[in-house]
Amino acid sequence: VVPTGNIFVGIVIYAIGMVIFTMIMGNAFAAFSVITAGIGIPFIIKNGGNPAVIGALGMTAGYCGTLMTPMAANFNIVPASILEIKDKYGIIKVQAPMALLLLVTHIILMLLLFGVK
Repeated sequence: VVPTGNIFVGIVIYAIGMVIFTMIMGNAFAAFSVITAGIGIPFIIKNGGNPAVIGALGMTAGYCGTLMTPMAANFNIVPASILEIKDKYGIIKVQAPMALLLLVTHIILMLLLFGVK
């Protein structure tokens, strides 16, 4: 599905994959190792990407998923309960636009700082 050597598609799939898997797991640490091994290394780092740049931005891209999921209960559901907000997903609804903006920023930064070895 992903053309060999297409850095743009590799970076987009890597960042979006981190977000989606983090949303499923509720934790970017678990998603990081799986997505980096499955997408980051073969599609980005083996094509000359700087592992430090891709790793740091990939990990923090995963946190965009943490901002948008009820699976991250300590960050999203528990505060809504403690603050007695009527809409238990209210915090997620407020954070989602910023998370999407941060995701786009991460993709742009990974492309600009690709850092060919």
